[in-house]
Amino acid sequence: MTAVSDPRLEAESVTVRTLPGFDETVRVLGSKSYTNRYLAIASLSGQETVIDNALLSDDTVYLARAIEAFGHVTCDIDWSAARIRVTPTGKPMRAPDEEIFVGGAGTPLRFLISMAGHAEGTTVITGNARMQERPMGDLLKALPALGVNATAVRGNGSPPIRVVGGSFKGGSTSISGAVSSQFTSSLIINALRAQTDTEIVISDELISKPYVDMTLAALKEMGVRVDRDGYRRFTVPAGQQARGGRVTVEPDASGMSYFLAAAAILQSRVVIPGIGADSHQGDVHLVEALERMGCRTEVTDDSVTLTGGPLRGIDIDMEAMPDVVPSLAIVAAYAEGTTRITNIASLRVKECDRIAAVTTELRKMGIAVEEHADAMYITGGTPHGAVIDTYDDHRIAMAFAIGGLRTEGVVIKDPGCVAKSFPTFWQTLDTLHPTLESTV
Repeated sequence: MTAVSDPRLEAESVTVRTLPGFDETVRVLGSKSYTNRYLAIASLSGQETVIDNALLSDDTVYLARAIEAFGHVTCDIDWSAARIRVTPTGKPMRAPDEEIFVGGAGTPLRFLISMAGHAEGTTVITGNARMQERPMGDLLKALPALGVNATAVRGNGSPPIRVVGGSFKGGSTSISGAVSSQFTSSLIINALRAQTDTEIVISDELISKPYVDMTLAALKEMGVRVDRDGYRRFTVPAGQQARGGRVTVEPDASGMSYFLAAAAILQSRVVIPGIGADSHQGDVHLVEALERMGCRTEVTDDSVTLTGGPLRGIDIDMEAMPDVVPSLAIVAAYAEGTTRITNIASLRVKECDRIAAVTTELRKMGIAVEEHADAMYITGGTPHGAVIDTYDDHRIAMAFAIGGLRTEGVVIKDPGCVAKSFPTFWQTLDTLHPTLESTV
């Protein structure tokens, strides 16, 4: 789906070449999370919006094409400029005749379920085999109170999802925050077009809070007010309109994590420009975790610098930054002592069961891992080469590729899965050292 020309995206496997070290500035693509949020908000604004430094990857392109299917906007993608222009057509939102397919794009699917509540007619939204196993039940239970009838076609709480739209009235609803913060973000964003004020009450504990903070920050930047009571209650007053114009996406903190991990395990230095201390992305806090493990860091308003050092294991709760658990796990494999990563049960329902996947693949490399329902205890050592299964999961592929920079013989199967969030990953990895080569 991407326009990136890299034969490794079509290869069966890639062998990562080791390198002795590096001192580089690495430019990371725009944030996937922010690109998805700006796209969703822009589509509901009624104003032309230009999204600069947009991440153009499988997930975001799926969302752009899905939004267009409702007929009320066009999403023109400029691949060379990393830009998406969202332009209203003047037509009402209507359910498409064909079902909407989003592959493995979890955030887009969750945003689209609520968005379909604005479209006249019946919309069916589905994804790939793994997506059809992922839970959507909490969102489906919350929508009827707002006037939207959304049901799982097979009655199992997972896609395909059927939404009867044109009825997003607003009002008050409650939702569990225990499975995914994306459900809450979906309701908050789509309340923008509700007929009355919308109140969203979190019935238990909200996980991955930084992602909701990102949603609120994106809405605020586009002129939308959301009243809140901590992470317990969010109220979106009716009658607001998101501004159009230009927005710029900051670099992706999850994508940054792989290059921070590379510097950590190779005792090297990396500078990531364009992202800094004011970022709402929770994954930025990986910098602090790596500092605790022995790295030196400098975070300014617009850059992150990390220099690796002798590594030691730590105990860390990663509930607020689950997407960078695989990155930290790779660093832990080279650290002295045991790293205990806890409160990560949400990883069981990602693109794959990431706790099981990381455990299995690290064990292949000779690293002792103790697996728990919501935790991993990783005892560092001297990893050896292995053929890494990636489970059609971009984060498994990228994290274990970083291990291959230090350990010979690391082969990454299905390297094209990185296109989900970072289609230029292999090219960016090449820039770390002029002699770095990957073999298709």
